[in-house]
Amino acid sequence: MIRTTNEFLSIFRAARRVSTPLICARTADPASALGLIQESLNGKAESVPVTVWDILSGLRPANAAAKENLCRVLDERDPSTVGPTDALVLAAGMADDSVLVFSNAHRFWHDPAVAQGIWNLRDHFKSTGSMLVLLVAPGAALPTELSQDVLVLDEPLPSADDLARIVKDTFAAAEIDEPAPDVGRRAVDALLGLSAFPAEQALAMSLAKSGLDTEQLWERKRQVIEQTPGLSVWRGGESFADIGGCENIKRFLGAVLAGEEAPRVVVFVDEIEKAFAGTGTDLSGVKTEMTGTMLSWMQDREADGVVLIGPAGTAKSAVAKAAGTAAGIPTIAFDFGAMQNSLVGASGERLRSALQVVDAVSSGRSLWIATCNSIGVLPPELRRRFTLGTFFFDLPTKEERATIWKIYLAKYGVAGARPDDEGWTGAEIKECCRKAYRLRISLPESAQYIVPVSRSAAEQIKALRQQASGKFLSASLPGVYQIQDGAVLPKAGRAFRDLESAG
Repeated sequence: MIRTTNEFLSIFRAARRVSTPLICARTADPASALGLIQESLNGKAESVPVTVWDILSGLRPANAAAKENLCRVLDERDPSTVGPTDALVLAAGMADDSVLVFSNAHRFWHDPAVAQGIWNLRDHFKSTGSMLVLLVAPGAALPTELSQDVLVLDEPLPSADDLARIVKDTFAAAEIDEPAPDVGRRAVDALLGLSAFPAEQALAMSLAKSGLDTEQLWERKRQVIEQTPGLSVWRGGESFADIGGCENIKRFLGAVLAGEEAPRVVVFVDEIEKAFAGTGTDLSGVKTEMTGTMLSWMQDREADGVVLIGPAGTAKSAVAKAAGTAAGIPTIAFDFGAMQNSLVGASGERLRSALQVVDAVSSGRSLWIATCNSIGVLPPELRRRFTLGTFFFDLPTKEERATIWKIYLAKYGVAGARPDDEGWTGAEIKECCRKAYRLRISLPESAQYIVPVSRSAAEQIKALRQQASGKFLSASLPGVYQIQDGAVLPKAGRAFRDLESAG
């Protein structure tokens, strides 16, 4: 895995030294990649012919040495009329030690003629010391017939040091005094995860003579991140104080977020079991490929994570979303469903692109929090990657419900006698207060429009408790969750018994 620009340059130079003929460079900024390619020539940029092909301009020289080379290869032909297949055919006539940069190759390499043209250059370029560089989007996967012949390199997104230089240069270009160290750090934090060009543009648009608007910079970063399919930056302002109960998991996550090697981003995966259901059995192979990619990525990065399991409405998602706010770091919602495509390769490309963004935003330190309503379908090998444990969220106790009522009574400005809330979840308490506020009715009246999950999913809750007892950590109390004898399921609240008898 390439982590820095210097490492990318080092590997590229090594490939040139041993006459590697075919390279695939995955990059979010093709202009930056082209610059690095020219920089890798060790001062020989004017003697090594570097030619670029793209669908609109055809073949064009990237330096003076390539002009004479192109004139000889093209003869009288207009370079703008050269298509992708022709470019690969003509490349065989280029001078020794030439470099041909093929832009957006992933848009063309599934054409049999283009794939064959790439492969045909392998042995010829090896003998002449030339190189074909395929510039592609992050995460792009090579066609099967080329996968063993092409060296794949990932250009890393700018590091914190790279972004610090961009911040300094942009301030200087705007004729604004160099930012104070704390301002510079906040700017770099807000830019992590962006490639050089959008980082520079976002920074410039957030600058004024009065200084840097950090919040505006963060918003521009969110917009750029959300261009990646399946990624969105959570904008809610929830905190642990807004969640009643669940004291054990809140205390644990607080310690993780404030401890050594603290995460720089929280990645929230909702209902993860649905994203990976069918792994190993889906006929398309999409789920299996995505699972393999995810397993490899988490293992390579030693990424930490927790799984939160329990009945619907027991604050699993609320805890996950509040974790980032508690630490003052961004929370990225990771939607596997939005990354899936009917084509195996396309889904993998989207997932790898999203993971590259997470890697850059977190500088390699991410905390994954996945919620789950049924853990049985989650692949065991994936569960093992969530090394910080699995926490079970039971229905809230009487004391926890009292705390939850206080939070939502204050939030919605309602008061009065409370209904019988035995077996209610926090989500149901919230909805009771919300309905009472919106409909201008009493809390007991509002309760008559709520059917708690303890009634509608009684058997599922019983099964979850039995599955979790003695195996998963408790979200509320220290230690392992233990089912309480004689209290497998709560009884229905009074409002529902009244409705039942009235019916």
